[in-house]
Amino acid sequence: MSSSLIQLLVLAGIAVFLILKLRSVLGSREGFEKPPIPLDEVRAAAKPRRDFEVIEGGPDRDIIDHAPEGSDAAKALGAMKLAEPGFNVSQFLSGARGAYEMILMAYEKGEVDKVRAFLSPEVADTFDEAIRAREAQGLTVEANFVGLRELALHDATFDRSSREAEVSVRFVGELTSVVKDANGQIVEGSPTEIKRQRDVWTFARTMGSDDPNWQLVATGD
Repeated sequence: MSSSLIQLLVLAGIAVFLILKLRSVLGSREGFEKPPIPLDEVRAAAKPRRDFEVIEGGPDRDIIDHAPEGSDAAKALGAMKLAEPGFNVSQFLSGARGAYEMILMAYEKGEVDKVRAFLSPEVADTFDEAIRAREAQGLTVEANFVGLRELALHDATFDRSSREAEVSVRFVGELTSVVKDANGQIVEGSPTEIKRQRDVWTFARTMGSDDPNWQLVATGD
């Protein structure tokens, strides 16, 4: 047997050995093996999956975080946003927080002129009358605002024809308040006792107007 034939047989044996080795490692396609996955499916599977589906025109979290979805108040807030797209309920409530402290302290101290621009004429007249009655009795008030215990949207209405919006906010404030007579004697309250004051204030504004300020139009508890 020639040396070339021997070399050919050796190479053939090596080839058979390699084929068998590869089959044992990689396996073979037989039986109920799944067909190869198309390339487009592989590409789709490689894309990151999202655990939620974004629904076009879904609920506005800025509204339903403060008013029940589908309620009259939520619908009114939605109409306000349509009339003035820049309106934001959370930002409004943040402003109402500052307005509550400012107006309440101005009333307690008899300094309504400082906040008159934020009061409707009717509310301003009511405050003025109460302060005049207090002064007529020789009474003065010393008050300090401690903080807000609670703030929440209470109600909202919107008149589409006039574009007049009203938003009622529930406040629970904490303050110290002392009423003194003309001689400086305490007749009510304590400088160290913190009292809670519950109020429901209604603010109004014409949506889309150039004036960005809301006015206090009603107070209650």
